[in-house]
Amino acid sequence: MSLSQLASQIAVIFLLMLLGALARQLGFLSPTTINDLTNLVLYFLSPLVIIKAFLAPFSVTRLKIFCLTLVGVVITYLVTILLAKLAFAKVKDANLRRIATYGSIYSSNGFMGIPLVQALFGSTGVFYGVVSMVGFNAFTWTHGVAMFKKQSAAPLTRLKRVLANPNLIAIALGIVIFTVQIPVPSMLTSFLDYASAAFTPLSMIIIGSNLAGMRRADLKVPPVLGATILLRNLVFPALTIVILKCLGLTGVPLMTTVILAACPVAGLVVLFTLQAKGDARPATVVMSVSTLLSLVTIPLVFSLLDLL
Repeated sequence: MSLSQLASQIAVIFLLMLLGALARQLGFLSPTTINDLTNLVLYFLSPLVIIKAFLAPFSVTRLKIFCLTLVGVVITYLVTILLAKLAFAKVKDANLRRIATYGSIYSSNGFMGIPLVQALFGSTGVFYGVVSMVGFNAFTWTHGVAMFKKQSAAPLTRLKRVLANPNLIAIALGIVIFTVQIPVPSMLTSFLDYASAAFTPLSMIIIGSNLAGMRRADLKVPPVLGATILLRNLVFPALTIVILKCLGLTGVPLMTTVILAACPVAGLVVLFTLQAKGDARPATVVMSVSTLLSLVTIPLVFSLLDLL
């Protein structure tokens, strides 16, 4: 895939986001509707897209690359967690420190990333993209939650929450279908095709509708959050390229994982901040600005693939 193809797809995504923002501004999408659509995408359409990605002939080579990609994703998380902790260790405001640290490490690889790689690479991209989702869920519901909630009373509860995630259940089911080669009726494959077709446009419309409430003043972020955006949108994705190339990954697995790593700040930063009874405005701002800038920074990161 060329940079021009990626730029063209980013332009289409921008138009879909613009459609969502326009619908929100004109009153066709209420906050309740947006929340309901978000739940539909995250807990129904996304798992179906993942299952569809595993409806492919079994290949030992493909399974090995899947596992190698997982190793790369885990290494990347471990390195970025350490670097982010060092980068923001001196931030005195605990709320800002948590937001900055979490925001720099965790990307919106499920809500924005999977629709993007689906549009670019189809089911093959989603197949390798779910590796990043496994890493994200494993780390965000352990390390990420611990950053905002210091109580050590419920590790079992956190584990149950990870395992109960519909997307992880879909990944587990998909791996079984792929390795055992369970036959899927044509009626179900047609259903998955229709559901998958709605996933990307609906996801981008929702993101655009959420950005519609931004004001010009929101674009001015504190220096610490500016550093978060720099790390999340450019530095850590570039580091991901280096780690994955050192492991020998190439082609679609490499491009898919890098694009997911280049996605903006994960929306969970707002939820976690609210649960910790902190000021969620900085979290909302950094997520929104990071998302807007990602329309430019994702192609920039992709262009580094040939340079690093």
